[in-house]
Amino acid sequence: MKPKFIFIIFLIFQIFSKMESFGNFSSIEDPLLAEKLEKWQDLKFGLFMHWGAYSQWGIVESWSLCNEDREWIKANRPESLHPDYCQYKKDYEDLQKTFNPVGFSPGKWAKAAKEAGMKYVIFTTKHHDGFCMFDTKQTDYKITSEKCPFHVNPKANVTKVIFDTFREEGFMTGAYFSKPDWHSEYFWWPYRATPDRNANYDPEEYPGKWQKFKNFTYNQIEELMIGYGNVDILWLDGGWVNPSRNNQDIDMPGIAEMARKNQPGIIIVDRGQKGPYTNYLTPEQHVPEDAILSPWESCITMGSSWSFKPDDDYKSVRELIHMLVDIVAKGGNLLLNIGPGPDGDFDQVAYKRLKNIGLWMEINDEAIYKTKPVQPYKYENICLTRKKDTKMVYAVYLEKEANAGIPSKIGIKGIKAAKSAKLSLLGARGSLKWKNTDSGIEIYIPDKIRNNLPCDHAWTIKISEADIP
Repeated sequence: MKPKFIFIIFLIFQIFSKMESFGNFSSIEDPLLAEKLEKWQDLKFGLFMHWGAYSQWGIVESWSLCNEDREWIKANRPESLHPDYCQYKKDYEDLQKTFNPVGFSPGKWAKAAKEAGMKYVIFTTKHHDGFCMFDTKQTDYKITSEKCPFHVNPKANVTKVIFDTFREEGFMTGAYFSKPDWHSEYFWWPYRATPDRNANYDPEEYPGKWQKFKNFTYNQIEELMIGYGNVDILWLDGGWVNPSRNNQDIDMPGIAEMARKNQPGIIIVDRGQKGPYTNYLTPEQHVPEDAILSPWESCITMGSSWSFKPDDDYKSVRELIHMLVDIVAKGGNLLLNIGPGPDGDFDQVAYKRLKNIGLWMEINDEAIYKTKPVQPYKYENICLTRKKDTKMVYAVYLEKEANAGIPSKIGIKGIKAAKSAKLSLLGARGSLKWKNTDSGIEIYIPDKIRNNLPCDHAWTIKISEADIP
């Protein structure tokens, strides 16, 4: 993940967010892929984890190595502490030699994520710095290397352990993989300076060297596709590595063919690219203004950073719940990131956030899972979802201010209830009085419910049948 790249992705997303389809979404011919993509869309809520040796310093993942990103260089390697780039890079790469997350307990993560209502997990098997969190045979720059003290731990191949553990809890699993690799001599050639995030040579001028990088990339992804059980999603980051950008063609058709041969129906996300290798959109660190009718997920941090940051500023439970509801109402999934620390555990604040999200989901999850967007999607602070293949609609009232509760009368514009409809508040007993108006529905919340609300931050009104096509 990367701030400047966020802006690029945002611009691309703004273009495609106005369209009803993107890439080949409307013409997927592989029935296994179509089935898996629909299943993934029904899950709505996933866990993202950025984790690597860099967590020991509590700095941004990878980006302090890239010379084009001066703001991150200043924040993560100030001149007074790291006056020499070559020494900094060496020290950064030497973090492999001290990485020993003996507190690594993926069962604890999976339990907390499941209780929060999360249904799938995406794990960073390799970020742009090239440090591999899996037992690759293509490089020694990995957590299972003898250089890394954690290699003697029976859970050293953390990607495999994470995938196996989360699968046991019923999660779909996804492998984040960075297409660029700043540690590989075939991408950042040591003979030349590295001015930016791209390969520091022209692949057309040095086709042999670029072919070695393509082989390296293909082989690593193949390892993930063969040796790590059932993988549902291949989540490729580093969208600037593509044929139109400095001739950086890594042969996505070949990679996709291999991935789908070994993992039939696998969802592929080649971020920033359109076509058959981008099965869903991934807007980063923001929620779109409008509903998107193509598959998509917002990947957003729980704190301020993708990677672990000591004493990070975590978003409130209220903000996280509102964000989830807003995204689902617009047809998307929320992929919420938590960066594990150098000890191999989450910050306790993150666990508290997950627990409290889970308490809300216990009451309201039927308005989240297996739903589709329904117009007008969102009206002021009210978000709408529709249960798949039915006319049942949920109107989620997002609390306007902390501790403000829910008003005695709610007006929803743009949708009406069927004459025989019954309305109720999830988690509360009894039916609600209501009436259709010229512009929508007027709903009345009695004091006995308002004074004893079933949950905090947001409340769901269930409309058994809406007057929709």
